Parts: sequence; structure tokens; C-alpha cells
Amino acid sequence: MEINDLLYKESEWLKGIGPKSDIVLSSRVRLARNLADHRFFNQASNEERIKIRQEIMEGFKNVKALKGTTTINIGEISDVDRDFLVERHLMSIEHTEDGDAKAIVFDDKEMLSIMVNEEDHLRIQVLQSGFNILNAWSVINKLDDEIAEVIKYSFSDELGYLTACPTNLGTGLRASLMIHLPALVLTNQVGKVFEAISKLGLTMRGLYGEGTEATGDMFQISNQVTLGHSETELIESIARLIEKIINREATTREMIMTKNKTEVQDKVWRSLGTLKSARIITSNETITLLSVIRMGVNLGIIKGLDLRTVNELFILLQPAHLQKMEKRNLNPEERDRKRAELIREKLKKVEE
Repeated sequence: MEINDLLYKESEWLKGIGPKSDIVLSSRVRLARNLADHRFFNQASNEERIKIRQEIMEGFKNVKALKGTTTINIGEISDVDRDFLVERHLMSIEHTEDGDAKAIVFDDKEMLSIMVNEEDHLRIQVLQSGFNILNAWSVINKLDDEIAEVIKYSFSDELGYLTACPTNLGTGLRASLMIHLPALVLTNQVGKVFEAISKLGLTMRGLYGEGTEATGDMFQISNQVTLGHSETELIESIARLIEKIINREATTREMIMTKNKTEVQDKVWRSLGTLKSARIITSNETITLLSVIRMGVNLGIIKGLDLRTVNELFILLQPAHLQKMEKRNLNPEERDRKRAELIREKLKKVEE
């Protein structure tokens, strides 16, 4: 598979299916692993980094679960292609830098991706649509066991898996869920949610993870601590918390539709009107308005527009995707014009 083949494929995290998919866009489990007898990536020379990548790729040939996957060396692709893979949530922003010894491995469903030589030698990720964190853990656990049969991990009986960052010591596990909380944002309750999860050792980030701001009422909630807890404990703990947040968002949606229905409808229709008529629109403004549209679809205010289409727009309207569609680099103004044109095309059949 080539990178261009992904352009019109449906990304797993945007399918709009799975449990509680009206609130939870996706569930992700990521494992940090390092090879034994090698220095961490940030301490290794470029020559050793390349050797590590080669050793990993050789081992992957014997992993049945990775048969048919695509491997791309980051140093061999353009900046736009790198940003494109970030926008599809197949790799991190950090993985775009110093790409000579880095690689990305992913399957054709975009459920599985492995970053080679990011902060750790391996960042293994399984992504599923909706509130499916337990299933994502089951899939990645089996894959991790299979990889461990052909690649020797750096492991301590006392500390668990050894990682470049001390916060990943132990299980090396990060469980995160992408959730849409427009009602809690609208009623100024999301701050209380942030305070509550911080006390429980969890964190809230933006659409593209660490270092990114929350836009469009989209939040990534994930665990911060991995040492001293089993994988099952971490997964079950975050699942319980997310269930409470889901219930609170759902209850708040019901409340605003009972007490402030006209105001909510007005906000939704104004957002739709702007998107259907704009000739120039930025990425951030688009995400903000699409968030309201998504809420409108879930509340039954907007008819004739499915959740999958709304979710798809969140990714198709990002800068790298627009440039891939146009098959050329676009300056910011050109992207804003192309984005507005694509939105009008996608939403023209939606009746107000």
C-alpha cells in the first residue's frame, strides 16, 4: 500500500461505529517498548539507530500479525506525507522529526500502527472506533506477546519494561479515548471534569495528543502513570472513569435540549449556515463549527447527515489532506479556499 492509497480510505477512528460512538470517537492503547542491549533512541548514534531499525524490521518478518502491513521509512517521504500520517493518527508529531532512522508500520484498516524509533524503539498502537478500550487492549496484548517472541525487550524484574521516559516505566501502557464533550463545554462543566481526572492520575489533551490544545470540544483522556499497576488495572480504571464522563455528557445533552432547546438549535443552524456559505475558512474555525454540527446530528436536530460524514470532514479538511487531494503544496490562503469549497460540496444536500 502507498500513502496516497489512504487518502480516500475510511480511517478507523472516524467510522462512527462501536459502543457510545456519539460521544467516544475512538479508543486507543499504546505500548512503549525498547530493545535489550541497545541504548535508548535519544542516547544512540545515528548509526546505532539505523541498526536498531534494521533489527526490528528483520524481527517483524516473523510476526504473523504483521503480515501484509505497510512499512514506510520516514526519512524517505515528504513533509506533507509526514503531516498526512499525523492527521490520520497513525503516528505522533514527534515522529516527523529527524526521520533518517525512523519508520512507521501500519495495516490497511488503520487499526494498527507501530512507530519505530520514536522516543522509544517501539511505540505499538491499536486504535478502534467507539468505546472499545477493552477490545483494543486484547488485540495489542496478543500482538505484543507475538513480537516479544522474536525481539528481546529491555525489561527489569523490579521496574518492568524500561523506557526512555520514566513516566512510561512499568507496563509502558497508555490507554486513551478521544471524546466529544460539547454539552459539558457549553455548560462550563468541562473544567470540573479536568480537575477530577487530574486527581486520579489521568490527563486531558487535544485532538493530536501531547502538546496540542483541545479544539472542537474534542479531548483525549489518558493515564499518566504506568508503574505499580498491572495493564488490566489501568485499562479497567480508565474505562470506569470514561463511563462516568459519558453518562454526564449524555445527561447534560438531555438537559440542554429540555431547558435551552431553541438556543441549541440556533447555535447548530448558525454553524451549518456558516459552513454551507463560507468561501474562506480556517482549520480551527472549521473544527469548532463541525463540533457543533456533530452535536446537532447526535441530538436529532439535523436530518439527512450521518455521523460518519461529519467525522470524515474532521480529517479531510486538515492541511496535509487538502494538499494531497490537490496533488501540490498549497499556501494557507489556498488551503482556506479549498477547505471551504470541499465543505460546501459535502454539505450541499443537507436541508435546513
